[in-house]
Amino acid sequence: MMKTIRAGAGISFLLMASLCLKAQNYYYNSRYYEGAVTAEFGGSIGMMNCLTDLGGKKGIGKGFIKDLNGKNSKPSYSIFVMGTWKYALGVRLEATFGSVQAADSVLKSVANTTGGRYERNLSFKSKISDFQLSLEIHPLFFRDYDEDKAPRFSPYVVGGVGLFSFDPQAKLNGQWHSLQPLHTEGQGFLEYRQRKPYKLTQINFPVGLGVKYEVSSFLNVRLELVHRILTTDYLDDVSTDYINPDLFPTYLPASLAFFARQLHDRQGELNGSHIPAPESQRGDPRDKDAFFSIQLKLSMALGRQRR
Repeated sequence: MMKTIRAGAGISFLLMASLCLKAQNYYYNSRYYEGAVTAEFGGSIGMMNCLTDLGGKKGIGKGFIKDLNGKNSKPSYSIFVMGTWKYALGVRLEATFGSVQAADSVLKSVANTTGGRYERNLSFKSKISDFQLSLEIHPLFFRDYDEDKAPRFSPYVVGGVGLFSFDPQAKLNGQWHSLQPLHTEGQGFLEYRQRKPYKLTQINFPVGLGVKYEVSSFLNVRLELVHRILTTDYLDDVSTDYINPDLFPTYLPASLAFFARQLHDRQGELNGSHIPAPESQRGDPRDKDAFFSIQLKLSMALGRQRR
């Protein structure tokens, strides 16, 4: 995966380096000229949110954005560099940083409809660092335009491959605890051989839509929505069933086992008579987790020269 990212960085560098060659062959307008390959460097601000097993809306849970809690959106930002061939095809290398969160407590007002999701009483937050290599496609520029006639607005699609890191945490008695080391669903325990410990750095597949507006000869603005398709269901540390809490001391140090017992099943915090029920449903492994970002991007075009 890192080889793919490095290769993409090399391609982007070569595309930008081509701008330094003296042989220019494409006129931008009556005042500037450029090569067939142009480069941009920029950044963005926006928001990030996620779709996981936790939280949601009324009912037993719906697919995709029907179960999205908009108020869980958190700030995010990115920096990127890209090379574009004749405004039609761009290769982009981007680093995005933000955070995601979700909690069953948001279902309190509709608890009687959620089939136990509110009573499950789980929550999480996680910082996200996402690095992606993507292809940006601008259909309007699949044809040539006369000088100064090209559209300023350009809708586009984007897709590629990414590498992201996360660290789901839950709050207990005022302190945050990382959940992955607690093996809350018995990941790696002999009694649950099919549940493998999940890694905190994984690949994803970003896909999205955007629109680009050319403010001036050197400044571009984009509004973009990118959804990350994940290969894990543990972004929120919730996927399958509850386990027997008596197993935690067998596999974990005493300090971790103490917190694992409290954080793997939190129904007792709402119901003092709750009795743990191993093998009962905790999450839904049929659907992988996902996260997305909506970004306002600002970039500077590089390499244009006066005619």
